[in-house]
Amino acid sequence: MAFPPPRRPVGAITRGTTNPNRLRRVDNFLAYRCGPILIEAAQPLVVDLGYGATPVTAVELRGRLAAAVRADVTVIGLEIDPVRVTDAQPFADPPHLQFRRGGFELAGLNPDVVRAFNVLRQYAEEEVTAAWQTMTAGGALLIEGTCDELGRIATWAVVEAGTPRTLTLSARLASLEHPEVFAERLPKALIHHNVPGHPVHELLRALGRAWETEATPFGPRQRWLATVRRMRAEGWPVLDGPGRWRLGELTLPWPGSV
Repeated sequence: MAFPPPRRPVGAITRGTTNPNRLRRVDNFLAYRCGPILIEAAQPLVVDLGYGATPVTAVELRGRLAAAVRADVTVIGLEIDPVRVTDAQPFADPPHLQFRRGGFELAGLNPDVVRAFNVLRQYAEEEVTAAWQTMTAGGALLIEGTCDELGRIATWAVVEAGTPRTLTLSARLASLEHPEVFAERLPKALIHHNVPGHPVHELLRALGRAWETEATPFGPRQRWLATVRRMRAEGWPVLDGPGRWRLGELTLPWPGSV
């Protein structure tokens, strides 16, 4: 697969904090949601934008997609910081795992899917839409979101043509005390809108009420499943089904379009 010469990176160097398995939840979702796209692609390409101080999450993404979707999928990790790109080279496995310098312009690449995690949370909210538009200008499907340091609480948007389509909330159920913790990890486009009168605030309030109502002695997974079913019964347009819910996921149309 031939790649274009790099362009001038667009964006700013982020803190770069990362941990092994931090993005396991979104990787699982990406394989599920984007698997058909990658299977149909002639030469499937995924960009991991802003992989951080170490390339571990890009390495993991390549391994998971190769196992779950296609063995020949290519993952290219992009970082604006040239030192991080240099440091990642020992972990490269060309042609299917590479590391290059780049930002929101995607180094001139034309991927099928882009994963950008814990990147935009370090930008101003008014910069989000332009970043979304830039990353999806070539037709890529974008998975953009944020998570806690260990990846136990995560939220992400699926963005098409610069427009957010869905919001997913995902948690490690064994350690979930209350869905209110999602408020701290909302995507940048939503985190400042968790106030009365805004759709995401109403969503989290309804989720919290359902969780409190569905207290059960049968464990957190059964409680979560009952919570999601209650949300659907109350009229929330919950997507997917029990197979995803059991993983601690809840996906709905983007708040504001609900």
